[in-house]
Amino acid sequence: MRVAAIQLQTIIGDIDANLAACEKLAGLAAGEGAEWIIFPEFFTTGVGFFPELVHRSLPPDGVATALLLNLAKRHNAVVGGSFLCKDDDGHVRNAFFLATPDGIAGRHNKDIPTMWENCFYVGGTDDGLIEVGDVTAGVALCLEFNRTQTVKRLRGKVDIVVGGSFVWGAPEGMPFTSYLQRSIARYSDWAPPFAKLLGCPVVEATHCGRIRCKMPCAPLSYATTIGGGAIICDAAGNTLARRAAADGPGIVVADIEWGRGKSYEGGEVEPKGFWIQDLDPISKFGWQLQGWHGRRWYRRHVAPSGGK
Repeated sequence: MRVAAIQLQTIIGDIDANLAACEKLAGLAAGEGAEWIIFPEFFTTGVGFFPELVHRSLPPDGVATALLLNLAKRHNAVVGGSFLCKDDDGHVRNAFFLATPDGIAGRHNKDIPTMWENCFYVGGTDDGLIEVGDVTAGVALCLEFNRTQTVKRLRGKVDIVVGGSFVWGAPEGMPFTSYLQRSIARYSDWAPPFAKLLGCPVVEATHCGRIRCKMPCAPLSYATTIGGGAIICDAAGNTLARRAAADGPGIVVADIEWGRGKSYEGGEVEPKGFWIQDLDPISKFGWQLQGWHGRRWYRRHVAPSGGK
């Protein structure tokens, strides 16, 4: 099966421009014969501490889902990606939809928002399993790739894992920038070890470029480079294709053999603790502080009246 992962250079909050870029990159992937085309998380908007993103969520049946369906029909492919989705209950979620030529096959809501993402959506509780014909796909988004609870919900149940990331780098100009950037590069290279733990191929789409936004809890700006690194791995964790952040927007395409449990039996031991690859102390502190701030901010600015 030929699969493609998209690397998108997002214009923060510009839904029309980002959808147009996705449509173009999907056409390139289809031209390479891709049967599955995966967009990154937040493919409609990107993400950062941009308060205006409160007004950029879309309904489940809005223009983002329509694009996935249209691309699936046009290219006779399976097409997926996640976006800020405002549901009928008034809450926003980071929802990944997987479309086929016959319609939407399924949806996964990211389980725990990351740091400032807590400002814009709430987490989900589904198992992330989506049936597409004979293939059971598991979905993981960004730091879900680095959490043991994701291994537990998918291991032994999926033939392929698809998903995407938006990995921001360390804030520039800080005394700890170099140390933190090395740590982020280490633990965000999560697709190969994740593939080994599950024993199935992994397709991870990404963003690239730069962002500058406000910094939560501090009167500073946060300028950084987005991580990039769209990647396709086989069931043993070998990299079949990767696109560096410096390569800019584009696609990676590879032929994979889907199927579950090819390598983990008697092999990779299920990790202990919360993280698969442990975070550094600065990232852990940011996870806690920005999570606390973001949940309060969401209740004040996004949640429906009386929402939690």
